[in-house]
Amino acid sequence: MSNCCAGKGLQNITMATRFDCHNCTESLYGRKYIESKDRPYCIPCYDSLFSNTCDECKELIGHDARELFYEDRHYHEHCFRCFRCDRSLADEPFTSQDDALLCNDCYCNEFSSKCVACDKIVMPAVNSPLAPSPLSPDKDEHYCVTCYEDKFAPRCTRCKKTLAKGGVTYRDEPWHKECFVCTSCKTQLAGQHFTSRDESPYCLKCFGSLYAKKCFGGGKYISFEDRQWHQPCFTCSQCSVSLVGAGFFPDGDRILCRDCNSNL
Repeated sequence: MSNCCAGKGLQNITMATRFDCHNCTESLYGRKYIESKDRPYCIPCYDSLFSNTCDECKELIGHDARELFYEDRHYHEHCFRCFRCDRSLADEPFTSQDDALLCNDCYCNEFSSKCVACDKIVMPAVNSPLAPSPLSPDKDEHYCVTCYEDKFAPRCTRCKKTLAKGGVTYRDEPWHKECFVCTSCKTQLAGQHFTSRDESPYCLKCFGSLYAKKCFGGGKYISFEDRQWHQPCFTCSQCSVSLVGAGFFPDGDRILCRDCNSNL
């Protein structure tokens, strides 16, 4: 990197020693100069040889000026400004639209949309990675995220609140995972084996406990969807393993254990 010096090393140079600008060969005695690749240059020569041209004003950016660089273009600090309001962008967030530099305020005023539901400004997504972008179910209508979810997002069957993401589907209806619970013990059923009675979901433990009834002979039988089995008869229709106290899956007129059901 170039070093800017004033009379660098002059105390060791005698009048018999030449110390000239590498480009114009004018003497550098008592003058400011800049070294580049170990060669001295007077200030005018250095600026003309090594300085970049400002893309805005087309003049050289001198060695003592603050230079800004954006998308292969060079700018003076005072030339790097908003196309609309002329505000300096040297230390401000900005964006580019059709090669024109715009501060965030001007960009938002020109390109943002209004939510058709609440009439609030919806900031463009490029303004910030965290800013909500306008959602457009119709090209002429824009909604902020809150209003869009309130109007279009599905609602949980249990709590009736919007279900923006995730959740489970049971009987073609959406549920929050935390709302889809056993009707009896309220244990969450998402990702668990469960069964149902009268369209209500139950964990396997509660279902067996609630619907295993006693017969007149003192023995227990299992009841499921208006069908009953003696406990010894409550077995998998395919492999005959006992299903008492275990999870099972109805398959038409059959009942299957987990293994047989998973192999279908």
